[in-house]
Parts: sequence; C-alpha cells; structure tokens
Amino acid sequence: MLQLDQVQLAQDGFSLRADWSVQAGQRIAVMGPSGAGKSTLLSAIAGFLMPRSGRILWNGADLATLSPGQRPLTILFQDQNLFPHLTVTQNIGLGLRPDLRLGPDEVARVVVALDRVGLTGLGARRPGQLSGGQAGRVALARALLRARPLLLLDEPFAALGPALKAEMLALVGQVAQETGATVLMVTHDPKDATAFATDIVLVADGVAAAPKDRAQMLSDPPPALRSYLG
Repeated sequence: MLQLDQVQLAQDGFSLRADWSVQAGQRIAVMGPSGAGKSTLLSAIAGFLMPRSGRILWNGADLATLSPGQRPLTILFQDQNLFPHLTVTQNIGLGLRPDLRLGPDEVARVVVALDRVGLTGLGARRPGQLSGGQAGRVALARALLRARPLLLLDEPFAALGPALKAEMLALVGQVAQETGATVLMVTHDPKDATAFATDIVLVADGVAAAPKDRAQMLSDPPPALRSYLG
C-alpha cells in the first residue's frame, strides 16, 4: 500500500498537500489543471523531491531514507529518459543491471521484452534511430523488466497517436494485472482515465485530493475538475 501521510510539498513558492492511501493493484489517474502539481506529486513519491513535512510510506515503511533508485518503483517520463549512446538492448537491460553485465538468461529476458512491445529485431539501434512511438516502447520495455510493485507514469505516451497510445496503455494494464502493480498515471485526457484507471486523484488549488471512483468523478465532476475538463 502507498500512503501519503499528511505530506506537504513546497518548491519555488508552490505548495501541495496530500493525505491519503492507495491499495495494492489500484490504477489511479492523476488529473488537474496544468501547473497544479501533478508531476510534482509523482516526483516526490519517486524521491526526486523531499516533502517539507509528512511521510511517504510503502507497506508501512517510510521511504525518506531511500534514494530514487532504491525505491520499490519505476517512473516513466514523457521524454522517455533513454541514453542516446546506448543501444535499445542496452537501454532495456538497464532495468535488470545498471552495470549492463547481463548473463544469458537476462539477455533472453530483454529479447522477450522487445518482442512484447513490438520491437523485435531493433535491439541494435540507438534512440536517435527510433520514432517517438518506438522510443516510448523501449522505455516501457525497461519498466516491464524492472517489475517494481509501484509504477508511475508522467504522460509518457502523450506524444503518441491515439491508436498507439491506447495500445501502450493496454499493455501497461496487462502487466499491472499480471504483477499486481499499483499504477499512478498523470493524464490530461479523460479518455485515458476511462480506459485505464479505477480511480482519479484530482490535483487542484494546492491539494492532491484522495482517490475517488473514476466513473463517479467523470459523470459528476467537482467544480475544479469540471472547469478543467470544460
């Protein structure tokens, strides 16, 4: 379980409060106006921003002492965070071993991950030789190999076309179901929330509100969400 215990975030004159928990296996869409703090919330959970006060816990353990790499999570950003000097296979292999000293079994797992995201035969390419959609698939394949119990998605598929984005979200959903992972996904698109999420966290007016049922939130949105959706 992920718990935000009276968390207060502050950065460059901006502040955000959150006090709620998410059960294992939940799929949460994080929505709200631009600049409201959606990415800030994910950055704090990932360990890139320390709370001014409060605690972020996973299964009851405070994550404050853990670096981002030590936390039980994977985060996907919109820029994919691929290393341009490494091949596709190497970028994916980082999900298993940061030193890239992969054994035969680990190499085989990378090949399977490539196949699963539709990149069969492209392991020798470098990120600069890929389309935006292919780069997104590489980042997703690396996340799949890490198989951490918490997956944070900061609009990693926003640049993709509707069909490819739907395909990637479906794949994330399949893996989350298989592994029991908890997923928090920042999105501006209510269609993505409808297709993927069970609940919505609304971030607005300095507060990341507790998750609420997605269908209820979208059918009868609170004023801040109604104003944002238009």
